[in-house]
Amino acid sequence: MSVFGLLFIAWLSKNVLRGFVQNRPDGVLVEVEGTGAAIDSFLAGIRQELPPLADVTNISAEEIALRTDDNFRIIASDTQGDGDVHISPDIAICRDCLKELFDPQDRRYRTLLSIGTNCGPRLTIIKSIPYDRINTSMACFPLCPQCRAEYENPADRRFHAEPNACPVCGATIQLLDEKGNKVSTDESDQGCYWIA
Repeated sequence: MSVFGLLFIAWLSKNVLRGFVQNRPDGVLVEVEGTGAAIDSFLAGIRQELPPLADVTNISAEEIALRTDDNFRIIASDTQGDGDVHISPDIAICRDCLKELFDPQDRRYRTLLSIGTNCGPRLTIIKSIPYDRINTSMACFPLCPQCRAEYENPADRRFHAEPNACPVCGATIQLLDEKGNKVSTDESDQGCYWIA
């Protein structure tokens, strides 16, 4: 389970909670402050309102001393400790991403890895846990300003989607002949090569 895949920020905003969320090798650590009702609503949401790819295997909660945080934030991942995280398999492209893939007006038209949090590669791109972009094969592709804005926006479906990319900042694919020369294709064939 990924911190960001669960969209904790959305629940926390809805429930007016403060604190932090952190990816760790053994799962996710969430510390929240708020009214008892807001915290109960948050815990119920984790159990009942999961996004399609989320899989919670265990939840434990305990009261701790208040830190009087001013807001809710994502803090840097903790990379220490034994790993016990279940990385989801690669997921087929979702309807939203498929629509973008074939829309000539969309900036992701025919783009490799046009994905959100509900689809795309997971297991095949991860190098180590926690599941952060820096620990995936996408680490060598810095996000462009538009993709960075999506990645950092809790209301966006690409919020912390680690493989997020576009033609400006993502991987590209080419068809080469036996000598390494780029093969020119007409536009009708190009989509087939990219999807195959």
